[in-house]
Amino acid sequence: MTATKWKPWHEVVTLRDELRTGELSMAMFAADLDEVILKRGKRPIYEEPAKFFALTYPTYNLRNLARDVVRRLAGRSDKAVRQLHLTYGGGKTHTLIALFHLANDPASLPALPAVEEFRTHIDLGRSLPRARVAALSFDKLDLETGIEAADPKGKITKLFHPWSVLAWQLAGEKGLGILNGGKGRAERDTAPAENVMLELLAVPAAEGMSVLILLDEVLMYARQKVAQDRGWLVKLQAFFQALTQAAVKTDRCAVVASLLASELSRMDQFGLEITNALKDIFARQQEEPVEPVVKQDVAEVLRRRFFTPESIRDKEALRPHAIAAFKGISALDEATKKQGAEAERRYVESYPFHPELTEVFYSNWVQLDQFQRTRGVLRIFAMALRDAAGWDPCPVVGANVFLRKRGEPGLSDAMRDLVDIADAQSAQGQKVAWSGILNRELGFAHEIQRDFPGLGNREIEQAVLTTFFHSQPAPQKAHLRALKLAVAPTSPDRIELEKGLRRWAQESYWLDDKYSSTEGGALPEEWRLGNKPNLTQIHREKKRAVEADPGLIAVRLDKAVRDVKKLTEGASALGVRVHHLPEKPSDIEDDGQFHFAVLGPEAGSESGKPSPMAKRFLEETTGPAKPRVYRNAVILAVPSKDGLEIVRSRIADLLAWEQVESELQDQAKSGSVDAQRRQRLTVEMEKARKLVPDAIRQAWSMIVTVSESNEAQAFKLNITDDPLFTTLKADPRARLQETKITAESLLPGGPYDLWKEGETLRRVKDLAGAFAQLPHLPKMLNASAIVDTLVDGCAAGDFVLQLKRPDRSVRTWWRARPDETALKDPDMEVVLSPAAELAEVSGMLLRKGVLPGLWETKTELPLSEFQAYFAGGKIVQVDRGGYTEGQQVPKASAAVVSAAVEKAVADGDLWLVSGPTSLFREPIPAGVLTSASLLLPPPEPVVAAAILEANVPVAWKDGKANVAGILAQLSAQRGKPVPWHLVRQAVEGALRARLVELDTDSAGWPCDPSAAAKVTLKAVTGAGGDLGGGGVVNDKNGVTYQAYLQPNELQDLNDALLAIMKLQATHGIQIRFYLTVEATAEKDLKPEATTELRRILDSVSDAWH
Repeated sequence: MTATKWKPWHEVVTLRDELRTGELSMAMFAADLDEVILKRGKRPIYEEPAKFFALTYPTYNLRNLARDVVRRLAGRSDKAVRQLHLTYGGGKTHTLIALFHLANDPASLPALPAVEEFRTHIDLGRSLPRARVAALSFDKLDLETGIEAADPKGKITKLFHPWSVLAWQLAGEKGLGILNGGKGRAERDTAPAENVMLELLAVPAAEGMSVLILLDEVLMYARQKVAQDRGWLVKLQAFFQALTQAAVKTDRCAVVASLLASELSRMDQFGLEITNALKDIFARQQEEPVEPVVKQDVAEVLRRRFFTPESIRDKEALRPHAIAAFKGISALDEATKKQGAEAERRYVESYPFHPELTEVFYSNWVQLDQFQRTRGVLRIFAMALRDAAGWDPCPVVGANVFLRKRGEPGLSDAMRDLVDIADAQSAQGQKVAWSGILNRELGFAHEIQRDFPGLGNREIEQAVLTTFFHSQPAPQKAHLRALKLAVAPTSPDRIELEKGLRRWAQESYWLDDKYSSTEGGALPEEWRLGNKPNLTQIHREKKRAVEADPGLIAVRLDKAVRDVKKLTEGASALGVRVHHLPEKPSDIEDDGQFHFAVLGPEAGSESGKPSPMAKRFLEETTGPAKPRVYRNAVILAVPSKDGLEIVRSRIADLLAWEQVESELQDQAKSGSVDAQRRQRLTVEMEKARKLVPDAIRQAWSMIVTVSESNEAQAFKLNITDDPLFTTLKADPRARLQETKITAESLLPGGPYDLWKEGETLRRVKDLAGAFAQLPHLPKMLNASAIVDTLVDGCAAGDFVLQLKRPDRSVRTWWRARPDETALKDPDMEVVLSPAAELAEVSGMLLRKGVLPGLWETKTELPLSEFQAYFAGGKIVQVDRGGYTEGQQVPKASAAVVSAAVEKAVADGDLWLVSGPTSLFREPIPAGVLTSASLLLPPPEPVVAAAILEANVPVAWKDGKANVAGILAQLSAQRGKPVPWHLVRQAVEGALRARLVELDTDSAGWPCDPSAAAKVTLKAVTGAGGDLGGGGVVNDKNGVTYQAYLQPNELQDLNDALLAIMKLQATHGIQIRFYLTVEATAEKDLKPEATTELRRILDSVSDAWH
């Protein structure tokens, strides 16, 4: 398996140990306020502030609520009553616990980022007000046994009425006495009035504490209590009215309430009546309702809950991984690409979660009764992540995490939970058994993926699950874009993805007919899984009946084969004689011309086993007594036996759809066929008609021809959209070529035996003409392909091409390509390297990393080693694609090598150092180049900033420096004399960038090295700084903009060039571009990499230094 362009999400972020090991129970996601208040020790992650805030994401709304409540407790706000506006699992209990920890003992709050976010937003400094917190979890207040509550000293008692529970928590026995008029611990049965509640709320205030009252799951208790005694609705209304009014009138007192029951099934008419009655009471005193967690917060909530803080703390470290996934998405989805930075930010903020996945759960699935918004998302993802962390290859958490590990049957635990939730919903009055539907559809997807190597990350299975996610609740559906966005992070092959989705739409049993196909074979724009078998299932039954009548299929097959034009298309244009379904061998002439024939079904063959009928056409003319002479000039296309079965199946498909059409026409008379099915049938009929010729093309992919050993052979072609003959030409087994063969095969010892013993040279035209008749040679349609092969062999260094001119001068080519005029010369010869002597050597060949066995690991070479390399007899090892082989270097005289070196130095391919002399991109003076002269790869450029005082301080004095001094210190720094060319470029760059300027007493610039000491530079005031990362340098005469650009930004700059040039013309300004291309590596920078980079840059301009 090839390495991916991304890291799987679980190699970037780390699951918390308790989730990874399975120690974290799914029930832990259901927060319990009562357990926190009583400190029962059952769920430390909620009871202990450090653990709680480590998992808590302070959403914007939650921070606002905390700000209002805590500032109220500090006497800095008049917002006394707040109601949480949430549904089951929406984070309301978690919110109440957060408020409890913030107010209960603020001095002991842990030093965690989440706590600091709350502190900053509350804006009261480091000291938050301490409150006495009374919390009442109504879901724990049993009608028969009451609820345990703790007084301020921790004493626990059991109480039955909500006002008693609050009084006990706020003031213990004294609180109960306030409620019952001093009757000890007896509970009163009536709701206390406002003045009594005011007296109760004043007790903590007298002790210097604020008061925070938290009410959770009010309706759950009220529903049961009022059902038992209708009079209790009035009592509860009176109690909550007195409580809220007293809270408003009590300084530093706040009430936060969650009224709705967590189970939506309780919201019947009776429940709504109670809810409305209680909401009216709270609405009189409360501020606007608060929803602490909205869908934009889900990703961060999930991140903090599931992953270790260390692995998600550095957002910038996570950014490249998010962008890797985003690149796959933008490459596949044009809309995302157009959104640009905005879309990228969404994926970065959501990482490692795919934002589309969390969106569908939070938006669609919360409409299902049994799915619990934030809590439901947490539970489902916890199971999915725990199972997928060991195998999921995707860069983000997407639909893939809900699959089983590859090879494991059935649905994952997380999917089974989702299926249970979806199964509970009614669709058109029927229950849907999603488990069976999904297993069947995932089975189809698995089969499809096996046929598409470009879908190695289970993209079709992900599409099935994504469609399921978007199909809830009915009649919701998925758009094609949603499917592509879901699978795009793994950068699937676009064409194979569309083919795979199209095939699933065609083979699915449960995709609605409306969404399973479209006209013209295009992908459906909408997808929905339903509970009604589609036309695909009906068609399968009709097909079984058709296949029982092979005669019907045979008649349709004969006509269909004759109608497929692509079997012979393009052959005639190449001068080939074409024969379509000849009846007998003599229909193909034995005249030496090249013949291509398409035979009928009776000639069906298998790979390696040509049928007797096919062999007759290949070996005979009029009969066995007259064999075919030009057997190497005949190629036959015959059907494969397995391909014939597919063709028959496709024809059976078409005939079956025709029968379905007839049946639906009968049904239409009674008006029982909906428009969706009629539309689907039309699409399927058209598709079936097109599939028959496609199947024929796939079947007629078996080629029968003469092998190089002069025997009949049969092999199968890989059919593409190209005409059959085009594909045939490209298959090496046919040996039917108009392009080149390998150069090695044309040399002595090669498979074609084209050289006599002792020959060291042959004319090119003689080698090219030897392929016309012999069966062991390729069937060449174009003799010029042999010439191309010889040119390739020369370029690869296998031999030398030589051309002797009438004036007796000689031109040679080695590791180079001759010009067209030279190739057309009939005297062009192939010379074996041991017998050749080069008349010229390209300077570019002398670059480091170009010639095998020359530089190796050395960083500098004397001229003598170059001359020794070409002295004759040297054998080097070359890569032959999986193995190495010796190759002899042809001889070249010392003068020829020296001339090549001089050209390489002048062109910038080599750097010459000889004593103090350092030459690069300039001619070598006479007498300087000796056998001891050192030659090196091109030196690193000297950037403009390198000549500034901060980098060469010794050369500067009093803000001035002469160029000779700069050259001397740069040479000292590098340990070798720096070429004058590089220093000149650096000085010119610094002058252009206004980093320096010529001193008033300086000699003129530019100058020769001899005058460098007279050229004095001085620093420009205010210039300099870090120019590597970008910036602007200004003066009154110009402005220089500098920036480090990413490749895509460089492309954007290229796109903007026209506008820049128009600006130049409009305003009469001169604009120049000074570019630096920097290449680095984590370890050693490989020479071949820099060589290739240099080659590419040189193809753009020869101005690089």
